[in-house]
Amino acid sequence: MDLFSALAWCGHGIATLGPAFGSPLGPLLTLFLAGFVGSPAHCAAMCGPIVLGQVSDRLTRVPLGRLGPMTRLSQGTLLPYHFGRLVTYSCLGAATGWLGSGLVRVPWMNRIGAVLLLGAAFAFLLAALRDLVPALNRLLPRRAGFGLALPITRLTKGLDTTSGLGAFALGLALGFLPCGFLYTSLAVAAGTASPFWGALALAAFGLGTMPSLIVVGVAGHFAGHRLNAAAVRFAPIIMVINAMMLTGIGLQRLAPLLH
Repeated sequence: MDLFSALAWCGHGIATLGPAFGSPLGPLLTLFLAGFVGSPAHCAAMCGPIVLGQVSDRLTRVPLGRLGPMTRLSQGTLLPYHFGRLVTYSCLGAATGWLGSGLVRVPWMNRIGAVLLLGAAFAFLLAALRDLVPALNRLLPRRAGFGLALPITRLTKGLDTTSGLGAFALGLALGFLPCGFLYTSLAVAAGTASPFWGALALAAFGLGTMPSLIVVGVAGHFAGHRLNAAAVRFAPIIMVINAMMLTGIGLQRLAPLLH
């Protein structure tokens, strides 16, 4: 099945699920898939060195006689670090969901939730185009800048990431690192117009990013590169599906306001 056939098949399937677009679960599924397929290429490249640095520090403290596959697995998962990221993402999602809930109560801004979802759909479509047609990267807007990355990483220099508490604190801090996918996810969270569903949407995004980072932590960058190569084939399709789903949700919410 070629790309266009796959998209047509997926589009037909999504069309039959129209009533589900009104469910708050739609944004959760969209963001989980975005994190899952986007993280091998984007999150692993940005956060991979951070993950590997933590794993290396942890392994240097393990006696040689205890080094083995299970030790590498236990030290490479970095669950406290990922839990810290999830807490930050959830708080950001709750905050933007709360902001969205306030905006939709203003009479002349009651379309903002739908507009945010449509904007996020456009961002996912741009992400798909970047992967499908690399030459377009010269014409399309650049990805989010990293001006905030340096101050955030400086603040975390003194943390002992070999301890669970230190790794958790590092995850809390690095959850604020600028990221185009994160910004798009925050737009989706704001579009839910609910602190509760906004928090769950960003938690779903964070959970989606975990598998690739765990693979990098456990098996190293070589496995991460292989995972990236596999994800490159499917990521554009998933991103287009995400764009279609968010467009459906946004249009469904926008339709009653146009009558």
